[in-house]
Amino acid sequence: MKRILKRYICSLMVLPAVLATQSCTKNFDTLNIDPNASTTPTPALIFTKAQYDGTANMANLLLGTMQYTTSYNDVAGFGSKYILAQAQASAGVFSTAYTNEINELVEVLKAVGDAPDKVNLKAEARIWRVYCFSRLTDLYGDIPYSQAAQGYNQSIYKPAYDAQKDIYADLLKELDQAAQSLDAAKATFGSADLIYGGNTAKWKKFAYSLMLRCAMRMTKVDIAQAQTWATKAIAGGVIMDDADIAKVAYVGAGQNININPLALNLWNSDYIAVNGSSNIEGGKYQDVFINYLKANKDPRLGVVSIVYNGGNADTTSAIQKGMPATFNAKPADFVTYSEPNPKTVLLFASPRLVYTAAESYFLLAEASLRGWYSASSAQSLYENGVTAALRQWSIIAGSAGTISTAQINSYMNAHAFNNSGTTEQKLEQIYTQFWVGLFPDAQETFANYRRTGYPALTPNNYPGNATGGKIFRRMLYPISEQNLNPESYNAAVARQGPDEFLTRMWWDKQ
Repeated sequence: MKRILKRYICSLMVLPAVLATQSCTKNFDTLNIDPNASTTPTPALIFTKAQYDGTANMANLLLGTMQYTTSYNDVAGFGSKYILAQAQASAGVFSTAYTNEINELVEVLKAVGDAPDKVNLKAEARIWRVYCFSRLTDLYGDIPYSQAAQGYNQSIYKPAYDAQKDIYADLLKELDQAAQSLDAAKATFGSADLIYGGNTAKWKKFAYSLMLRCAMRMTKVDIAQAQTWATKAIAGGVIMDDADIAKVAYVGAGQNININPLALNLWNSDYIAVNGSSNIEGGKYQDVFINYLKANKDPRLGVVSIVYNGGNADTTSAIQKGMPATFNAKPADFVTYSEPNPKTVLLFASPRLVYTAAESYFLLAEASLRGWYSASSAQSLYENGVTAALRQWSIIAGSAGTISTAQINSYMNAHAFNNSGTTEQKLEQIYTQFWVGLFPDAQETFANYRRTGYPALTPNNYPGNATGGKIFRRMLYPISEQNLNPESYNAAVARQGPDEFLTRMWWDKQ
């Protein structure tokens, strides 16, 4: 045994020398270069990826919070039940954003720089960066912004959190400058731009539409600035036609990146069995959403919802039924509850709508009520918003989503604008239609719900919830921030308030 050990130890002593001899070759530089890597970034390719990532990074749990969906499974049902044990499920968007779309956009902007011939590339990257950051701050409040994703470039590994008030001021400034710098005579990202194919006129409308969204977000915290920026956005020109809707198209096959991310997530997490019974996470539509659609004879019911009847997907309105968010076990009649339609909501090849004409019209209706927009009445803007929201399902799903003109007119007649109501009653009508009209963009309806209080949802006081039976106001930061970036995290908490679900961010005031 001693002789064996002696030989083994000697061989270990010799091995490094042998390896060193073998590794030292005259082709050292060539052998240590990855032939598939580039030392020069290609902005167009990175921008494409940033668009995919920014569109895919959604807080899908908010579908439950906005009472569109629910689950009898406590883990999957966090969004509709606010289970304390699943609180960190809310941190996912934060963690994903900085390693993907935020980091990618920093690299795009660094690569294009201030070159005069790349002014459109810079502008479009700035506008998309505003979209990504605005969605992020609207979920968490104060977040890393001015120092974000600068570890590689500036060795900032513990970025400070910016106050949301300051973030919003810079987002609006970025949109203003980017929109004005767009130049139709200069180069664009072309086909690498998944949203508009480089069309600068449409990018300008998108920029001013995001400006309108951000401006209206500030109505309860800084009404003067809200009016200033909303007026500027309206003057610049916002999205009001279906042809200008900001959307990312998907081919629906091949790698996952080519599939509508919401459809793919819902499909894989719940509905892949296609039988209404073997739903992996126990998900169904929530009764609040389905009851609303049925009570209002909404033609979207048969577009978005099905019940598996004898193994077949049935869109008949009479049999649609939403599941309560109070269930903690699979009900015996689980198969009889409604779930997303595979031909529309779960369609892999459907586009992901980023900003719609319907949203613009609803926000403009409020602006009209406030006296900030005089070109159209609140009534006509409301009507345009409702009809645009009904039409857009044909954009999402083609013939399977098409709602006829007769159906649209019938629905509109039954939901005429309440001209004789108070301003508050009018706002409730506008933003209840906003809630049903922007589905399935739960993240935007969540933000608007916190600002306006509409629709008037009843919270779910489920046993073991983290909020005392209240709908939460923000998401929680990742635990990793407490461990890896404690100084910045603690400074943000000291300024904004406890890292808790009910802490209100800057624009979310009573």
